[in-house]
Amino acid sequence: MAGITDAEFLNKIIPYGFDAVTLGGYSLDEKTIEASEKIIQRGRKEFHFELDEVIPHIEKEVNLIKKNHPNVRVSANVRSTIPEPIIEASKIKDLDIIEINCHCRQEEIIAIGCGQEMLKRDDFSSYISEIVDNSESDVSVKIRANVDGVDTLKTAKIIEDAGADYLHLDAMDPTVFDADWKLLENVCKNTNIKVIGNNSIDSVEKIRKMYDCGVYGFSIARAVISGSLNFDISNF
Repeated sequence: MAGITDAEFLNKIIPYGFDAVTLGGYSLDEKTIEASEKIIQRGRKEFHFELDEVIPHIEKEVNLIKKNHPNVRVSANVRSTIPEPIIEASKIKDLDIIEINCHCRQEEIIAIGCGQEMLKRDDFSSYISEIVDNSESDVSVKIRANVDGVDTLKTAKIIEDAGADYLHLDAMDPTVFDADWKLLENVCKNTNIKVIGNNSIDSVEKIRKMYDCGVYGFSIARAVISGSLNFDISNF
């Protein structure tokens, strides 16, 4: 949902029962900003700001949400090949959660060792730890399940051991248009980190199924892409 999850969009959907929302994803360093430009050039919608503009923009977006919904937790999903810009973004006033994007699979992002390619980096653990140790907000790490060459459970344990507060797991099963429920349950049972389950949530039944896997919470993307939601989440 790159290019869509801004404050205007999120303020529309919060009244449907959401207690936390995520802005972004935003590119924070020179390499990811250049990659974002390339993505835009091939016609995909993408957030794009110059290096000196992006953090002030996120702060403005956070303020727009908090002004209308002061009790809703706000997260910013961000990408950077180095940890320092993410640490800097974590200092944004009233930003509750900084979310490290280890999820994007756009080829321009992967080519610079970012997005889901982060999961294969030798310094992945120390990268997460450095952000956790220096962040002024809670830290979430968003990953995609079943990435070729990556053990999802092992990765979840690395993130937990690095001290992150949340694991935002897109439980993608590339063989079907549905979540990988067995993998999600396995991660929840074998870690103690707060798992936010994501993928294919388009009904109350799917939310219940996700909680049955042991998640701490759930996230919704495609089902709210119109700016509305046609099922009730207020009881979860």
